[in-house]
Amino acid sequence: MNTTKTAVLTVLVLVNVAFVLGWIRAARRHGLRERPTLGDVAIGVVTDFLDTLGIGSFAPTTALFKFRGRPADELIPGTLNVGHNASAFLETTLFVTSVAVEPLLLGSMVASAAAGAWLGAGVVSGLPRRAIQRFMGVALLIAALFFVMRNLGAFPGGGEAFALEGWRFAVAVGISFLLGALMCIGIGNYAPLMIMLALLGMHPLAAFPIMMASDGILQPVASLGFFRSGRFAHGPSLGLLAGGVVGVLIAFPLVSKLPLYWLRWLVVAVVTYAAISMLRSAYAEARAAAPAAAVERG
Repeated sequence: MNTTKTAVLTVLVLVNVAFVLGWIRAARRHGLRERPTLGDVAIGVVTDFLDTLGIGSFAPTTALFKFRGRPADELIPGTLNVGHNASAFLETTLFVTSVAVEPLLLGSMVASAAAGAWLGAGVVSGLPRRAIQRFMGVALLIAALFFVMRNLGAFPGGGEAFALEGWRFAVAVGISFLLGALMCIGIGNYAPLMIMLALLGMHPLAAFPIMMASDGILQPVASLGFFRSGRFAHGPSLGLLAGGVVGVLIAFPLVSKLPLYWLRWLVVAVVTYAAISMLRSAYAEARAAAPAAAVERG
């Protein structure tokens, strides 16, 4: 294994040690004792199964949370990052050690994504509930659009490269920073990264270790911000964590074997429904708050 991959895996272990310690401290500070339900665990299994196949986990998880009305909307971004962290750790280890990609590009994009996540978590933790609902509603619509594009063959085919140089390298690292920040409001980075790297001429397979390593490191970094604020759901996060590991282990041997066409269309329908539901919740709460605000002004 080359030096950069060893360094990525070393950093991965260190940030996850900080993640575990941060969660324990957050549970004590905020009095978090909620237990996961079987539904939480089942959602983790299903969504991280999809994640390992390259479909992503954030949008499907948000959709399933909205279907059952738990956890509260403002807690969803933190819950996604905290709960899916164990599966991201496992996926990073599996893909980074099995797929070759240029070391400097891998290390630079991972570091950039982690920096974006640190910034984004601080911002999202301070957003009001309705702002989070609006952001996540739009994020889900964007995710549904990417799923449709993939099923219709509208994604660029990509090239043969496993490395980038010059301006292409700089663009990839810069966009990785932006996507790391956006992960904190529930916009998964799989589809955007795949499109960007394909447009820059990279082989589609090269996206997997970059995606997995970015998630594996940026999610615990982002989670540290959510631990400070307490804006995540403790029980559902534990459920996602437990179920997610099972989902990854089931899916990894099947990555290149399963036909995903109809599964992606199902995800499109579910995610679109959740997006509309999230935006309707934001609109309804804004209308309900309007009379009270008018009385206060008067």
